[in-house]
Amino acid sequence: MSDSEFLTPQQVARLLMVAPVTVRQWAQRGELAFRSTPGGHRRYSREAVERFARQRGIPLASGGAEDGLRVLVVDDDPHINAFLTLLLREHDSGVQVESAHNGFEAGFRIESFSPDVVLLDLMMPDLDGFEVARFIKSDPVRAAIRIICITAYDTPENIARAINAGAEACLGKPLDTRRLLEQVFSTAASLRAGR
Repeated sequence: MSDSEFLTPQQVARLLMVAPVTVRQWAQRGELAFRSTPGGHRRYSREAVERFARQRGIPLASGGAEDGLRVLVVDDDPHINAFLTLLLREHDSGVQVESAHNGFEAGFRIESFSPDVVLLDLMMPDLDGFEVARFIKSDPVRAAIRIICITAYDTPENIARAINAGAEACLGKPLDTRRLLEQVFSTAASLRAGR
């Protein structure tokens, strides 16, 4: 089987219309077969997921696991949040975008929305972006979520801290929108390639 025939936990959750935690519980109980990557992440064959759904009488989501890229925008500045949401939707009408305005709200949205990518402001009151990134990467179910940090304080120290917390990139503000879109939508290409 090629890599593209394997699904991430988030893709399985969307296909079966359940929360990612439910997929994790089925896997832990041995009810839903999976393979582990060298990094310890679970991957599910499309065939096993479809068989599981048939046995349980679970209807599959229309459009399947290949629906548009899901992006969560997390920024406490409402203008930047709205700008990024609009930018992503105008660039690709198939992208699904939700937003959060602080780190606590981000935690709830991550669980309910199951994003593929999180655009994450580093400097927010209370729960900052570094802590949110560590939260995302602390659980194997969420670990496949890709994080792109954005900050007006793009010092070498902050960039290194963001990468160490799990971000794949850290972009400075004011944003180079071309670079941001390349980063986000190269993620889409990797997901479609089965990462």
